[in-house]
Amino acid sequence: MSTEVSSLMDLGGDLAGTYRRTASSGATIDPALSAADLAAVQRDGYVILPDLLTPQELDEIRAAVAPLLDRRGRNDFEGHTTQRIYSVLNKTRACDRIADHPRVLALLDRLFLPNYLLSMLQVINILPGEQAQMLHTDDGFYPLPRPRAALGAATIWAIDDFTAENGATDIIPGSHLWAHRLPEAAEREPVVMKAGSCVFFLGTLWHGGGANRSPKPRLAATAQYCEPWLRPQEAFTLSITRDTVRTVSEDIRRMLGYSIHPPFIGQVDGMHPKRLLEPDAPPL
Repeated sequence: MSTEVSSLMDLGGDLAGTYRRTASSGATIDPALSAADLAAVQRDGYVILPDLLTPQELDEIRAAVAPLLDRRGRNDFEGHTTQRIYSVLNKTRACDRIADHPRVLALLDRLFLPNYLLSMLQVINILPGEQAQMLHTDDGFYPLPRPRAALGAATIWAIDDFTAENGATDIIPGSHLWAHRLPEAAEREPVVMKAGSCVFFLGTLWHGGGANRSPKPRLAATAQYCEPWLRPQEAFTLSITRDTVRTVSEDIRRMLGYSIHPPFIGQVDGMHPKRLLEPDAPPL
């Protein structure tokens, strides 16, 4: 085997070794459906994907997360009358379907480079009386000027129905194309959708949680993703145990960072990170 290297891309497959990139389950989705989803996202900055979770799956999520909703937000952004669960993957398997749903992955496969990463997975329960969240963009913390292509994308899943009264996520359609313009409060539009549906939007879209003026909480989950060469919001390699990584789907395992972005972003001690999952892997 030749060892000559004329560019870094000549090293593209070296660290993959026996752990070649696996196909995304997004490939199982009808290409015409994915193309229509993508066209809506590129035009409006978002698309609503209806009825992706069954009533049974919704009940399983509600039952699994209810005992974990024991803390409220610490600031105006998190919401002082909002409950949040972080490190969800290490606490329950009930939300896995949210992170690796094929309809979502089919969009991500078309928007980002292979081996894109899961950046955040959390559960958000907006309680009655919560005020509207500040409008923001999810990839705004990456210091690159706009306008530009999105560096990430997000889904917000309605575990309860989203209404204009109970804190449905507010968005500003088309704002993913803005340069330095800042939104005005009057531009907010609620994403109204039934439980089991999700809204998929680009990281450049202005949005925020809505005010809950109803007498009941509004339960949701959000999964965020980013390009494979970026640092995710959540340090999953620290927060998720190896036993959990061995349990989740191959799609989630790859998105947690047990993958290589060529030629060697993500390596561990010069090797593919999947070697850490082998039975005889040394402790870190």
